[in-house]
Amino acid sequence: MGQREDLLVGAKKCLVEKGYHRTTARDIAAASGAHLASIGYHYGSKNALMAVATLEAQGEWGHAVDSAMQAAGAATPAERLRICVDVLMAAMSRQPEVLVASVQPYAQAPFDKQIHKALADGTAGARVDLAAGVLDVLSQDVDADTARGLGSVVHALIAGLTMQALLDPKSLPTGEQVVQAIQTLAKKPKSR
Repeated sequence: MGQREDLLVGAKKCLVEKGYHRTTARDIAAASGAHLASIGYHYGSKNALMAVATLEAQGEWGHAVDSAMQAAGAATPAERLRICVDVLMAAMSRQPEVLVASVQPYAQAPFDKQIHKALADGTAGARVDLAAGVLDVLSQDVDADTARGLGSVVHALIAGLTMQALLDPKSLPTGEQVVQAIQTLAKKPKSR
């Protein structure tokens, strides 16, 4: 591995062990074995590196979701969404430190262009990947409208559940409850 990759590994380790805001640049340098100045050289700032580390950690959850949906061989988008929610909630409960750290960069995004760009790029990719997973197609087969519509809705659902998990993880709905709620919203209203 090169120094850039070492820094990212060190930042992810610090993210889990210390959290986003309690991690210092020196902590990352020590955890990675890299020089302190290399953070600025490779990432621009400690916060930008931590934002990338957060996105990578979230991406690992995403890969777990993708693998679970594929392994389950779910036939319908609703079933794939149910699996997505259940697997993601289980992943978050196993790594509460990453859950806590994953929301922290969003508060910094309006004030830091690098963090904003990293999060915006990561979110754009997540929308495509989430839409692809629910539809059971390849990411390159998801058009812009589907990513913007379906991908954004699934991403918003996941982001909302993430925030709720921070406050009261025991009150979260199951994947089945989420699917039933969406199906209720999609029903045509009864005429009066």
